[in-house]
Amino acid sequence: MGEPATVLDRICNDKRKQVAEQKGRRSIQELLRRAADQAPPRGFRAALERSIAKIGIGLIAEIKKASPSAGIIRPNFNPAVLARAYAHGGAACLSVLTDQRFFQGSEADLGAARSACDLPVLRKDFMVDPYQVVEARALGADCILLIAASLSDAEMAQMEDIALGYGMDVLVEVHDEAEMERALRLKTPLIGINNRDLKIMKTDIANTERLAGMVPADRLLVSESGIDSPVDIRRLAAAGAKAFLVGESLLRRADVETAVRVLLAGAGGQATG
Repeated sequence: MGEPATVLDRICNDKRKQVAEQKGRRSIQELLRRAADQAPPRGFRAALERSIAKIGIGLIAEIKKASPSAGIIRPNFNPAVLARAYAHGGAACLSVLTDQRFFQGSEADLGAARSACDLPVLRKDFMVDPYQVVEARALGADCILLIAASLSDAEMAQMEDIALGYGMDVLVEVHDEAEMERALRLKTPLIGINNRDLKIMKTDIANTERLAGMVPADRLLVSESGIDSPVDIRRLAAAGAKAFLVGESLLRRADVETAVRVLLAGAGGQATG
């Protein structure tokens, strides 16, 4: 067999190998004990809803050093410093990349970010095994990401049930109409539309506009990727997005806290301080 056809295929195939190795190093019994010892989740969805009620939008600010499409994004990378800056700037939640090979993230990045502030944290990784859901809770994550393009309906439902059993939130991510239909069968109200096609790494925020009409009023629509300015947020909000996952455009700014304040204020909200 040759190389997998897409970037997402390569990442997920690599992730399955990593998880198999991880299971040999850290048993599920150990993870279950660690997960049980964690303080209760901080309420990812609830934090977004409070922010939406207060300033009109909810910002999920992302912490990542690099990505396959952009390379190194922030050479001077300190998750704790970034988390505090995002919190002071008015972000509602954090997203922390824990994938090492493709994003240069780590489990330690999540722990450092979560310890540095009170914001709920999404473990941003490529979930391919229920083991990773327990692992996420053991790490202190408050929310997990399920990417519809890389999982079957049964896999998504199983991982969602485990996460909800821990009181965690679940953000299910879609890129097209078929994936949206599958995501809407899940229990979670958090529906993420990724403007980046993970198969070819092309980004277009019109993807949110194209799919937003499929999202029922009782779901909370999160627009992800390619959001660079308040103009983008206003455009996406007009389409129905209520929350926004933003990373690269903030991480490239020297003063991240000010960048968050400018983004929120320009989008119509007022940052809290």
